[in-house]
Amino acid sequence: MSLFRKKSLEGMLAQAADSEKGLKRTLGAGNLIALGIGAIIGAGLFVRTAAASAEAAGPAVTLSFIVAAIGCAFAGLCYAEFASMIPISGSAYAYSYVTMGELVAWIIGWALIMEYALGAATVSIAWSEYLNKLLGGAVPYEWCHSPFEHINAVTGAAIGQFPADIAKAAKEGVLLLTDEQMKVLPETLKSLVATHSGMVNAPALVILLILTLLLIKGTQESAIVNAIIVFVKVSIVILFIALGWQYIKPENHTPYLIPEGTPGHEGFFKHGWGGVLGGAAIVFFAFIGFDAVSTAAQEAKNPKRDMPIGILGSLVVCTILYILFGHVLTGVANYTEFKAAGKEASVAYAISTYMVQYKWLATAVTVAILAGFSSVILVMLMGQSRVFYTMSNDGLIPKAFGELHPKFKTPYKANMILFVFVGLFAAFVPGSVAGDLTSFGTLFAFVLVSIGVWILRIKSPGLDRPFKAPLVPIVPILGAVICLGMIVALDGQTLKVAFGWMAVGLVVYFAYSRKKSKLNN
Repeated sequence: MSLFRKKSLEGMLAQAADSEKGLKRTLGAGNLIALGIGAIIGAGLFVRTAAASAEAAGPAVTLSFIVAAIGCAFAGLCYAEFASMIPISGSAYAYSYVTMGELVAWIIGWALIMEYALGAATVSIAWSEYLNKLLGGAVPYEWCHSPFEHINAVTGAAIGQFPADIAKAAKEGVLLLTDEQMKVLPETLKSLVATHSGMVNAPALVILLILTLLLIKGTQESAIVNAIIVFVKVSIVILFIALGWQYIKPENHTPYLIPEGTPGHEGFFKHGWGGVLGGAAIVFFAFIGFDAVSTAAQEAKNPKRDMPIGILGSLVVCTILYILFGHVLTGVANYTEFKAAGKEASVAYAISTYMVQYKWLATAVTVAILAGFSSVILVMLMGQSRVFYTMSNDGLIPKAFGELHPKFKTPYKANMILFVFVGLFAAFVPGSVAGDLTSFGTLFAFVLVSIGVWILRIKSPGLDRPFKAPLVPIVPILGAVICLGMIVALDGQTLKVAFGWMAVGLVVYFAYSRKKSKLNN
């Protein structure tokens, strides 16, 4: 049998139309836009903005958002065309199966695990960090970090015995030392430092369990909770932009592009326009939500009309907020500060340091971040379980992933298996490992969806397309090229791990999925 055997479009549409056996159609356009915003505004806005600014783009992180958004817009138009004409829950996996065949569909389905499952794990780790910050460090270090993380800390009166230049960095009676500082520390002071190692990230497991149970209960219930969370976090984001605007210092935006030769910014993607592209690859993590909307196509009431509105509407709203947010954040605090202080809690750092009158806003922002992370995890878990559901129905993964709850009509076994997989990652692996891998999975999906739209226009020009991407083939080509450019801009280690993951996927396909595929029978 051919590796590129294709699933018939007619069969896929018949499967989507079978409402008795399939997922319940309960979502309107408003629900879909809220799902998109719920997934987009979270880790990307509150964490990756500072990371991209400090590591690559400087104040020009706003341009990085524009570059990433343009790439997303081209891909988003292609997603909107597919989602309106093939309203099924498999997203890029399902679209590739129709246009490019089973092997390509399997590869993209395997890559989507990096996007959704690892994305959910990464954000749950960040959720744990912010919860502990809100609780004033009430959760012991050992119970909110992975075994691969440790911290060197000095507390109380012992801080006074350290050199003044080091001791002044102490916050709230705690001095944290890097491993490099520990190496050059005199032996007499090393005995005053307590090194704590992580054991398990318990809060990350708790939030994953709560949201998994909510998803099992029902899609409509999950959408209502998500809409409430979106309202809270968007309100606080707008509040930060409005209040922070008056604290912008023009000198923090000068020079706008990081000059060549700046220490720590060697390499093409670390300064100038190259840094803008490098920053775009980092903040791209922030845009992965809009494509998750397409995984809910089989649960939309009127997918032909509502899917394009949900995908493109959420992308437009979030892009505007991102640009304004990045402009204010890098104007209030200099981008160089995010390298050492506030990188993981950049907004709260900027507020407490430079917007002293609004210190209460730092707490509100932490609440918004927790809410934002919660909705991101919710949509990521939902998206992955729907991709698993469709792959299971095609025979490429075990039947358990496709079984629906007899009462709630949700893929409950897929949700439970996913909780175990994501939970293990969140509990025992540092969050920094998965962030860029998530971007790779997303970009790869965008490239194939863009190409797929062009292929289907050539092979089946007469198909009913309720929404048509404009300027084909220009839009798909630009979408694929820009996303490929951002894949190249990812660091080498990330690309090695990503290709290693894809190689494992090919082994699984040839050992199991190819034989079990329904197209094989």
